[in-house]
Amino acid sequence: MTRREFMALLGVGAAAAWPLAARTQQGERVRRIGVLMNTAPDHPEGKARLAIFRQALQALGWADGQNVRIDARGTSAIVENFRKHAAELVAATPDVVLAITTNAVLELQKASRTVPIVFTQVIDPVGSGLVRNLARPGGNVTGFLTFEYSISAKWLDLLKEIAPGVTRIAVLRTAAAAAGIGQFSAIQPWRRLAWS
Repeated sequence: MTRREFMALLGVGAAAAWPLAARTQQGERVRRIGVLMNTAPDHPEGKARLAIFRQALQALGWADGQNVRIDARGTSAIVENFRKHAAELVAATPDVVLAITTNAVLELQKASRTVPIVFTQVIDPVGSGLVRNLARPGGNVTGFLTFEYSISAKWLDLLKEIAPGVTRIAVLRTAAAAAGIGQFSAIQPWRRLAWS
């Protein structure tokens, strides 16, 4: 093999290896995930949630401290604390934020309209103004409902089966709270049908 052939072969090998090296370098970037939940990360419930989240990520090839960094914040239902933690998480420039509960999402939306937010444990994302509709949430927010609205109407059927002699029921809810509007709307048509 001549020197020229050797250099050509080396060049082809280097060119073929270059995309692999570039992908490896890009893959080495540590992704950042923010977590804002309704309990402190060091509380037993917070620890359990984060452990499950880490296990699920690990199963998908994401290891905390290796190719992903999880920055968790948590608080009770005090809105000011959610606001403070949301601002801290957004300032850390995460790739995505996991938000647990409506208050967490609301404060994260105020802090950023560009950071992707995935929510859980939200009762009524449409009624709360988090998303436009369930099929096409729009904006930077998407997630999972606590339960599908129509199941609320099924509660009346179940109650009727359990206590067939009951002829009147009451639904207690805070009318000023936007959350729960979809759920309450699902119950209303069934009230006359189920109890007549």
